[in-house]
Amino acid sequence: MRVLGSLFIFFGFSGFLVVALWLAIDNEQSTNKVRDGRSNIVIIVTDDHGYGDLGAYGYSDDIRTPNLDWLATNGALMTHGYVTAPQCVPSRAGIVTGRYQTRFGVDSNEFVPIPANEVTVAERMRNAGYVTGFVGKWHLEPSHEGIEWLQEYWPEGMKRKRPFTIPEALRRPYKPLSKGFTDFYDGSWKRYFRNYDLDGHDVWPARGFVLKSQFRIDHQTEAAIAFLERRKDEPFFLQLSYFAPHVPMEYTKKYFDRFPGDMPERRRWGLASISAIDDGVGEIVQTLEKHGLADNTIIFFFGDNGAPLQIERRDDPFSVKGGWDGSDNGPLVGEKGMLSEGGIRVPYIVYWKNRIAPQVYENPVISLDAGATALTLAGVKTSSSEIDGVNLLPYLTKDEMSEPHDALYWRFWGQSAIRMGKWKLIVLETGRKLLFDMTSDAHENQNLVDQHPEIANQLESRLADWREGQRRQGFTARYGREAPWFDYYFGEE
Repeated sequence: MRVLGSLFIFFGFSGFLVVALWLAIDNEQSTNKVRDGRSNIVIIVTDDHGYGDLGAYGYSDDIRTPNLDWLATNGALMTHGYVTAPQCVPSRAGIVTGRYQTRFGVDSNEFVPIPANEVTVAERMRNAGYVTGFVGKWHLEPSHEGIEWLQEYWPEGMKRKRPFTIPEALRRPYKPLSKGFTDFYDGSWKRYFRNYDLDGHDVWPARGFVLKSQFRIDHQTEAAIAFLERRKDEPFFLQLSYFAPHVPMEYTKKYFDRFPGDMPERRRWGLASISAIDDGVGEIVQTLEKHGLADNTIIFFFGDNGAPLQIERRDDPFSVKGGWDGSDNGPLVGEKGMLSEGGIRVPYIVYWKNRIAPQVYENPVISLDAGATALTLAGVKTSSSEIDGVNLLPYLTKDEMSEPHDALYWRFWGQSAIRMGKWKLIVLETGRKLLFDMTSDAHENQNLVDQHPEIANQLESRLADWREGQRRQGFTARYGREAPWFDYYFGEE
């Protein structure tokens, strides 16, 4: 009674009813979940992590990722692993739903939040009897960037100076606790909205924890391990979304000392934060091994988009909040915000002990495939109208030798793109076309549109049909914001 009384005081009568019902349902579901041989799924997402910054690819001499390299060596290292957008919000919207986010209108950061009625992979997994955990950066709830949402649901926010805080009651329907996650430790940096603590004990859902001293990456690792420890006897689905190497930067002696020598301090931050992530991945694998779960757990690891180089890679002081995050895209052309490879091709690993043989996988795959694979393992039946990802297991076990995807599509601001087989076409809102052979050494350094106009036309027709079939037809913005990048990397029109 003391707990229920506290709930009443904290949430009010209507909130009390909602939370009490949620707790009752969660407790009932938890008592019915016992380990029954079903496979576990762990999806680890990094933030603004460039393709070049994974040791297994061999592009960065200064990177240190021994645990990730071990996963890549003993699992499937994807050389053409993509995300659905070159920006955080839309990319993450695709990851958590297994669908192109353009289908439900989250085309870029200004179209946040994810619709309250959009079904997530976690909701489908929970309904199939899994415990579902989320740790780290969510970034899909209402914010000051979501002008359309503000105009409809909180117009008074339009009158406030940015950035501002939207009332918790308005944000809650869009947060992990309302989007299918039975367990959540939701927070990017200092503040966490959580329903369990690092000892694995239940706590009431509240933004009651403030991180004061511990490095955020280490804290997010501990929260993920706490979930694994408390749910180890049940089939589980965990998404761990590290808030790194994305800015803002934190000085952490333990990790900075691993990278001595003369280099830009922002590069040192990028290396240090990725090293901390690598340590975390190693601890997660060790936890799975300790409990005998490694043979029954598939791990996906990929970034949410490419590194933001800001063209010049300026080594600004840490007090400058934006700018280059110190990560590197290796040989890829472009950066975050672009539909060139540097914006959407990311480090990508799939590991499953004794189930996926060591291999370098060169066919195009996408972040949506993680959710589709998870749903297949959970025995959840979905159709192409519900999920755009593909179950990758038959392709990684060599039971299926064709390419997983007939085509991959993108649209962002005044850009759109399609990849079919070896060909990739970028079409800008201005009508400019860039055609590349992605299997050639030149890849995006040589525009072949004049040499192969018939291929460009075929791809453009298919891409145009896809654009018109999305919730927002055509392009979502006039070409302009991306112009400095395209002028720099591809030359002016």
